[in-house]
Amino acid sequence: VGDTAAEVEAAVGDGSAWGFDVTYIPQDAPRGLAHCVLIARDFLGDDDFVLYLGDNLLEQDLRSFVDRFEVARAAALAPPLTGAVEEPAAAQILLMQVPDPHQFGVAELDAAGRVVRLVEKPADPPSDLALVGVYLFDRTIHEAVASIAPSARGELEITDAIQWLIDHGHRVRTEVLEGWWIDTGKLTPLLEANRLLLEKLEARVDGDVDADSRLDGRVVVEAGARLVRSHVRGPAVIGEGTEIVDSFVGPFTAIGRRCRVERSEVEHSVLLDDSAVLDAGRIEDSLLGHHVRVTRSEQRPRATRLMVGDHSQVALG
Repeated sequence: VGDTAAEVEAAVGDGSAWGFDVTYIPQDAPRGLAHCVLIARDFLGDDDFVLYLGDNLLEQDLRSFVDRFEVARAAALAPPLTGAVEEPAAAQILLMQVPDPHQFGVAELDAAGRVVRLVEKPADPPSDLALVGVYLFDRTIHEAVASIAPSARGELEITDAIQWLIDHGHRVRTEVLEGWWIDTGKLTPLLEANRLLLEKLEARVDGDVDADSRLDGRVVVEAGARLVRSHVRGPAVIGEGTEIVDSFVGPFTAIGRRCRVERSEVEHSVLLDDSAVLDAGRIEDSLLGHHVRVTRSEQRPRATRLMVGDHSQVALG
């Protein structure tokens, strides 16, 4: 964690909500992904591990990706019957075909399908196989990250560390991603990720829905949430402790905890915890951060598009 450590720790806590334990490792400055591995050396020990970039979202189950890495390593370490010995993979990278590889790290493969080179945002891409932000490593990567120099932007690049493995004769397995992959770092892909996840939603009502409200389709109303004279059309999620009053919540909307939507329409949007949308007309294709307050001084029949950071206030007139 870096300068957003407090926000990350507030959101994730000790991990018990998801059934796992979380250890936080502070990074004093954004010195690169390989630097993250470098400073996590004592925590990781000699274990195999996954490096997963938090803004990546995959449809594919990560378990199958990990299992194939471990099976391939076990097979390589088993006593050979034929006399042929294959070195166990030191790393496994996940690739996906993309229409414009200029915007990504790209893998160059040889005729046998083995990765020979990684190129970051190449002017002349050697393939259309982009690096997805999920990597599996064994302990060999620790030598690699300790051996590379910072890049031109002053960071220790994980692609340089993987290239070090390749250049020093270590095997790097590749797999091509099945299903979708979204980098959620910008508004449009984040909303698309929200849409894809809500497509898998199963309806559930643990909160209160009054007799004058209506739910259509797959809607989740969490415990402590209240709907009063409102209409929610799924797929949609209404978070714990949230109140929807005299409002319409349209498809593909996720509303966090302790929010309030009153006399407004919200569709295809994400509202994070403790936000309020009051007399705001119609909001669509929008992302509201934590503790955001959106009001309208004069009602007008037009849609509003917003990307609003945490602790902001927006008055629409």
